Amino acid sequence: MDNTTALLGLLGAGASYGYDLKNSYDRWFGLKKPLAFGQVYTTLARLIRNGWIVAAGAEAGAGPDRKRYEITTAGRARVAEWMFTPEVPSESLQSNLFAKTIIALLLGDNAGRLLDLQRAQHMARMRELTSEKQGATLAAVLVCDHALFHIEADLRWIDLTAARLSQLRAEVTT
Repeated sequence: MDNTTALLGLLGAGASYGYDLKNSYDRWFGLKKPLAFGQVYTTLARLIRNGWIVAAGAEAGAGPDRKRYEITTAGRARVAEWMFTPEVPSESLQSNLFAKTIIALLLGDNAGRLLDLQRAQHMARMRELTSEKQGATLAAVLVCDHALFHIEADLRWIDLTAARLSQLRAEVTT
């Protein structure tokens, strides 16, 4: 995920302080991996340098002054460009699982066992994600659904590969 542009997009909704911006980011995108405060402030400095945001004032507090940031016209254009540029589906046609399957066959090892172990791991992750959806916000449910659909596609590939393992073994060993 592009953390920089996501933070910029959050500022598009309204001016904010770094602390509040971090909390907003974590609420929507940091379910499993919240941003570090240092990363937020480094990103804000970069966004200022690029001309996409400005410091719109400071407020005295118990510690250092709190700076308020707001998006510029150029920043709004950057968010719009990012938002409406379609994501390219996975560019890699090779996955670790595919590589492991080929190596197992080349080494004369049990590629079927490898696929079974991976299937079990995928199923366990599906159970975790399904459990996480219970009582979660709609945003969290949608994130889990996205991951579940990808896992389902992987499981389909595992089943298809397992069904074709003899044919693949013949290709690999000749």
